[in-house]
Amino acid sequence: MILCLGPLSSGKTLLLRNLQSNGNIDSTTTAVPTMGTNIFNVKIEEKTYEVRELGGAMAPIWSMYLNDIVKVIYVVDASNLCQISAASVLLYTILVNPALRNAEILLVLSKMDVSYRQMRNEALLMLQMKRLQKEVKQNITIMEASAISGEGRKEILNWIKEKTPTLKKQ
Repeated sequence: MILCLGPLSSGKTLLLRNLQSNGNIDSTTTAVPTMGTNIFNVKIEEKTYEVRELGGAMAPIWSMYLNDIVKVIYVVDASNLCQISAASVLLYTILVNPALRNAEILLVLSKMDVSYRQMRNEALLMLQMKRLQKEVKQNITIMEASAISGEGRKEILNWIKEKTPTLKKQ
């Protein structure tokens, strides 16, 4: 299974809706912060992948959901530099969990449609990504995305498809 994590209001739900709905999200679409979990079945070509989203408010108990996870999509709102410090602490917490020692990690810098380009670099500096990539065992892939504009959608779907067990054939 794939797990989608990130702080409150980082854009997890909208991003997953975009992946699930062939990119048919417009600028009037909104999401309410997830207070529990959501399951999204993302169809790529003829295969379906199950992605479980855990709300940011559930961060204290995320560790209860880490067993049998092969990939983690970690979403950070790149337009909110104030949130990035908290996001980095949460990211470090999950990366050191032994249950994820073999998991692939995708760091998604979301809301790039409302960010200026330099914010990407600032976000990566605040997350201390160069240091982190040297210190953790997991492979961390970094992508930029926008659920509204569709930026990064194709790349994220390709990342999900690579070496991930499918839920079922349709």
